[in-house]
Amino acid sequence: MVVKYKHSEEFTTYFVTFTCYNWISLFEITNSYDVVYNWFNILKAGGLDIIGYVIMPNHLHTIIHFPSPGYNLNKIISNAKRFMAYEIVNRLENSANKKVLQELSSKLTPREISKGQKHKIFKDSFDAKPIYADKFLFQKLDYIPVRPGRRARKSSEG
Repeated sequence: MVVKYKHSEEFTTYFVTFTCYNWISLFEITNSYDVVYNWFNILKAGGLDIIGYVIMPNHLHTIIHFPSPGYNLNKIISNAKRFMAYEIVNRLENSANKKVLQELSSKLTPREISKGQKHKIFKDSFDAKPIYADKFLFQKLDYIPVRPGRRARKSSEG
């Protein structure tokens, strides 16, 4: 997976976004929201905190807090995307969704094919903004409807 920017350990809380390839609604098509929750459980078991999140049909926003240094955000997100991609492909294959599988495999570069990749599930990069001010944190929390211990607001926005 391509790493365009190496995030440092200078900040301990990040607003992270990653997106399904070509904005295809893969979380919705495969009903794989539970895969994201499983990833959150893995992070929590490793001592990280999920402060808030929203899982959209084709992308994910989350606020992750690292209580101590020694983490590698790029590796954490890369592993998450790989973990989720395997399950999304598995669900597409089980539902015989050949149209979507074909679209995802037709977008691979020769380099990706040579490395054994079979489908393009997520955009290569991800966005991570460090949260170093309360104002920015509260802005993102207002945008994100789900926080542990709080139910999602019903919204007509989708």
